[in-house]
Amino acid sequence: MTDYMQEALLEAHDAMIIGEVPIGAVVVHDGKIVGRGHNLREHSQDSTLHAEVLAIQEACMTLGSWRLEDCDLYVTLEPCPMCAGAMINSRIRTCYYGAKDPKAGVAGSLGNLLEDTRFNHQVKVVAGIDEEQAAQLLKSFFQAIRKKRKAAKLAKKQAQKA
Repeated sequence: MTDYMQEALLEAHDAMIIGEVPIGAVVVHDGKIVGRGHNLREHSQDSTLHAEVLAIQEACMTLGSWRLEDCDLYVTLEPCPMCAGAMINSRIRTCYYGAKDPKAGVAGSLGNLLEDTRFNHQVKVVAGIDEEQAAQLLKSFFQAIRKKRKAAKLAKKQAQKA
């Protein structure tokens, strides 16, 4: 199980390298990764290009079906409502995630759309897989952004004084 999360973390690293929020996902079918994705929202300027959506799209293409009933999704951050909807609609069996998302997560934090019995399909949720690693990656990313912003502000002030 943690091997697949490590693959999702590698996808998250790929996102971070290109300046995206480091979130990665993989879809697994019969012990094999059939879909991968990492955030591309900033590069594409498309709010729907989340790691989970991209991994689901690739898995559908790989398997030749929109029904991913025998598939599990591993993602480094708790899914948002859009990604939870994509998992429900594609019939993902289980969602394993790393870090909680208290601001947008709907697989336990703000609610649990994935296991809501009012929908026609439920996705089993397993939280906290390699949680510390996933959380640290996000924390480091946002610390670096704040540091850059602070340095830019300081440089701007110094340029105005000159």
